[in-house]
Amino acid sequence: LIVNVQRGGPGLGTIQPSQSDYNQATRGGGNGDYEVIVLAPASVQEMADFVDLAFELAFKYRNPAMILSDGVIGQMMEKVVLPPMKPRRTEEEIAKECPWAANGHGLKQRGVNVITSLELDPAKMEEKNHKLQEKYRQIKENEVRYETKDLEDAELAIVAFGSAARISQKAIEIAREQGIKVGLFRPITLWPFPQEEIAELSKKLKGILVVEINAGQMVYDVRYAVEGRVPVKHYGRLGGIVPDPDEIIEVLKQLD
Repeated sequence: LIVNVQRGGPGLGTIQPSQSDYNQATRGGGNGDYEVIVLAPASVQEMADFVDLAFELAFKYRNPAMILSDGVIGQMMEKVVLPPMKPRRTEEEIAKECPWAANGHGLKQRGVNVITSLELDPAKMEEKNHKLQEKYRQIKENEVRYETKDLEDAELAIVAFGSAARISQKAIEIAREQGIKVGLFRPITLWPFPQEEIAELSKKLKGILVVEINAGQMVYDVRYAVEGRVPVKHYGRLGGIVPDPDEIIEVLKQLD
């Protein structure tokens, strides 16, 4: 499990909030055709909940998982309800249920496992990659998570994650008071991305605004999902500055 609480960059950058690591997180993060499960919390409660969820997903699929938060959520104070503690598996249970587990302590209950990704035979390496791609297909099929608000009668939608989604929700409340029919689509899993759900949503909309605290990264995934059915506009702030609800409303009016 990797936790990334994003700050402004590039380089040494700033300690202020940002969402500029989206591409790095959702495109695998390194060499090879691999994927990382990425969860984007929008509250302190979700920060706590997603630790448990991320470990469960990483364990279930034997795959790295990441909590991709940002400096707003990371420095926020809110009440949380912690789940009850789960008992640790016994060594016997680990040996029975997790035969793949590495044994670094010479425990007699477990066999010795050698973990390696080195394979010099191209055919075998391709076969291994095909198995990984099948696993990623299963993750896409079973683990997409998202939240929607005020979309029942919406003509416009804001797509945003993390703290940008919270700011956007306030903008939506104000915009609706002004007669703008807009709702929120919040991806919770950034990978797997809710591509099909956004594609279906776009069929009933006049336009989509993607709000991020970066120069425009998730917007490309949204445009890919929408396939040109409706205009997709981006609004973002950089350098540690977060969007303001009034700014978002002004951009919404350009789509309305």
